[in-house]
Amino acid sequence: MEALELLEILSGGETSTVQFKEDVTNVRSIAQEITAFSNAKGGRLIIGVNDRTGNIKGLDFQAIQRINNLLTTAANEHVKSAVIISTETVDVNGQKTIVVDVPEGANKPYRDNDGVVWIKNGSDKRKVTSNEETAQLLQRVASLYAENILLPRPASEHLDLNYFRAFYQKKYKRDLPTGEQALNQVLENLYLGEEGKINLACNLLFAKNPQRLTPDFYISAVWFPGTAITHSSYLSSDNIGGKLANQYELGKRFIISTLRKVQAGQSFNSLGLLEIPEDVIDELLINALLHRDYFIKDSIKVFVFDDRVEIKSPGKLPNSLTVERIKQGLRRTRNATLNSFAFDLIPYRGVGSGILRSLELYPNIDFINDEIGEQFTVIIKRPSLI
Repeated sequence: MEALELLEILSGGETSTVQFKEDVTNVRSIAQEITAFSNAKGGRLIIGVNDRTGNIKGLDFQAIQRINNLLTTAANEHVKSAVIISTETVDVNGQKTIVVDVPEGANKPYRDNDGVVWIKNGSDKRKVTSNEETAQLLQRVASLYAENILLPRPASEHLDLNYFRAFYQKKYKRDLPTGEQALNQVLENLYLGEEGKINLACNLLFAKNPQRLTPDFYISAVWFPGTAITHSSYLSSDNIGGKLANQYELGKRFIISTLRKVQAGQSFNSLGLLEIPEDVIDELLINALLHRDYFIKDSIKVFVFDDRVEIKSPGKLPNSLTVERIKQGLRRTRNATLNSFAFDLIPYRGVGSGILRSLELYPNIDFINDEIGEQFTVIIKRPSLI
């Protein structure tokens, strides 16, 4: 790294990927920092810099030797699994700093010697205290998926057998085998259950009452007057539950009921067209239902305002996706089982074209990937104020 590059980094202050240290003396403390970066997207420690001002304080030869030894010990012996870091000494006008690059870990979650999982929280770090957060880290390295988690009680108690039988017959062109043991085997073969129990994917797709076992997974829809959320008044609201196919149908119906119809060059006596194309609503609502993070126990939010429609999905974009990448058609599947069955239950194409197609049909859409708040928001601007 050149001195000018380092000065440019220092001028930007501390972030979720850059941290300053004036000195390092505690191997346990630095191991926690390395653990947090490894569990996130990696990052850079710059040692020899005042963390309040960003001014270079500098390190002498003995300090550089001592700190490098301490960093190696921390990464190899105080982080589980061990992390490979790289260090570099950068000289700025005679003042030396150590720049430490910590890569994103491939074996998350990483822990310190006390067994604590640390993650980045803005420019700081914090402990992971819940099983859900640990599961999210595992999902990011394909070790665990929310949709595969088994739910309590026998499958026969929760499965909507008539609905599942009709689906099975239509898709596979044969009757569903009879008997509990045969049913359990079918569910296991289709990755919908195990050990006589259904998993989360099966519950969302085929259960009699999915919210009985997973009460947080529904659509919270509200139509507000004006352009801001008000807690005192709304024009319409609904908590939309049921199977995913039902949530899609009723969620779409709610949005359409709030939209205007416009002539759009049609004759005076025509019924008019929706101000936002129906296919756009289809694509973006289905995207929320299938690609949300089901480790996060929260509902999808559909908010309608005078100037926009917002669809808020729990969870940030998965696996290094960014807003720019999804606009180019890049796709990463978070819920593979849900996606595979969606073809037969809702109008889903599943080829990564949903965002692209929506933008082609209606370019006035914004996307916000809130990595800290763990939320992905789609904002569809209504045409009157575009």
